[in-house]
Amino acid sequence: MVSQQIVEEKLNKQLSPSHLEVEDESDGCGAKYRILIVSQQFNDKSTLACHRLVQAALKEEMNSIHALTIKTLTPQKWAERST
Repeated sequence: MVSQQIVEEKLNKQLSPSHLEVEDESDGCGAKYRILIVSQQFNDKSTLACHRLVQAALKEEMNSIHALTIKTLTPQKWAERST
């Protein structure tokens, strides 16, 4: 089982997000997560490259996670979305 706290800690450590939302959509069993992450590391990268960065940060946990919905944004896109 992968806890939400572990997912948050790994993403914070690897990607230094300015905004992070992690939601366990599997009623607490840690098999399905929805992630919204905003990081400068996503600047000038394709969506696929950004998703690969998230998956790489969670490499050890990916064997236990059965479904992962990822939304990655740059700080600029996040600011535009928030206004």
